[in-house]
Amino acid sequence: MKRLIPLSIAGMLLAGGQAWGQAFDGNVKIGVLNDQSSLYADATGQGSVIAARMAVEDYMKANPNSKLKIEVIFADHQNKPDIGSAIAKQWFEREGVDMVLDVPNSAVALAVAEVAKNLNKVTVNGSAGTTRLTGDLCSPNTVHWTFDNFALANGTGRAIVATGGDSWFFITADYAFGHDLEAQTTNVVKAQGGKVLGAVRVPLNTSDFSSYLLQAQTSKAKVVGLANAGGDTITSIKQASEFGLVSSGQRLAGLLVFITDIHSLGLKTAQGLQYTDSFYWDMNDDTRAWTKRFVEKMNGKQYPTMNHAGNYGGALHFLKAIEAAQTHDGAKIVAKMKELPTEDVTFGKGKVREDGRHLHPMYLWEVKKESESKAPWDYMKLVKTIPADEAWRPLDQGGCPLVKK
Repeated sequence: MKRLIPLSIAGMLLAGGQAWGQAFDGNVKIGVLNDQSSLYADATGQGSVIAARMAVEDYMKANPNSKLKIEVIFADHQNKPDIGSAIAKQWFEREGVDMVLDVPNSAVALAVAEVAKNLNKVTVNGSAGTTRLTGDLCSPNTVHWTFDNFALANGTGRAIVATGGDSWFFITADYAFGHDLEAQTTNVVKAQGGKVLGAVRVPLNTSDFSSYLLQAQTSKAKVVGLANAGGDTITSIKQASEFGLVSSGQRLAGLLVFITDIHSLGLKTAQGLQYTDSFYWDMNDDTRAWTKRFVEKMNGKQYPTMNHAGNYGGALHFLKAIEAAQTHDGAKIVAKMKELPTEDVTFGKGKVREDGRHLHPMYLWEVKKESESKAPWDYMKLVKTIPADEAWRPLDQGGCPLVKK
């Protein structure tokens, strides 16, 4: 288990005491748990660790009299729920971690959320899509920050059906995230009067999509919905282009796309692709300034994804809440996160809803043509802003047991 240079090591000395209910001592430990080495490493990985450290730096700068002593550690869950939950358990029980951050891969996210609930700690999820985190498996110890499958389906699916894409075939990642994203998008397509002609389930981290693309092409669906993410999205779009799927008249719908995917694909391949996202580096002066700092800390290698921005905002709000609450009790910290309004330079103003859903606008983007791009990573143009009250699943439709009837 690796550690990024800690801002304080004092929290390590009393970690064991916190587990036994010691009074709040100001030692705070954040564990960034994500994919450091596989298909989600670019969208999360070291960038999420950097984002967490930036949140700590900015919190301490804005609160010079704060008594918090904060440490950031990280680990790779390898996209395996058993590994992710084992790391979270060790962190919470033995290493004094107060909050686990990030956790891409919905199956891992649900497992870690259960550990946090059982041990009364906190998880702030910045990178998983499953709506169950704020639905039937919502928890008083979990906050879901950046996006979810309802918002992605609602943004992209609705826009594509409205422009004539009324028959769909799904290529779906075969685990909790993909299944949920396919289901959420199916609901949107059918509600708009469209139909789903079929779907195929694809193992995670697949290298050859040819047989799946052939099934999509044979279906004659107007739209091929990619209910996958990260490296799988990149591979499927590249191979769809090589396969001639788009040139034959079908449209691709990337249901979860990151700016790092566009960078890997190149504008020639990705141009015209529409997708829903919650953050883009070139939105305003605040996002540009924050991105400049992020890129410098990443040694110029990468611009931030919405996950990185979400993990920054989630970590910052957690620090505000734990200092206000003066406790290591996870449920009380999350209650304070719901009580306090949210505000940061990446997402602006918002709030955490009763079911743990962070509310902020979502945005429908279109990838620029090569001729339209004027600078490095200048990839997107805004199609539509989706206000928070339209972007997210209504509170009374999720089935969260925390929601009062």
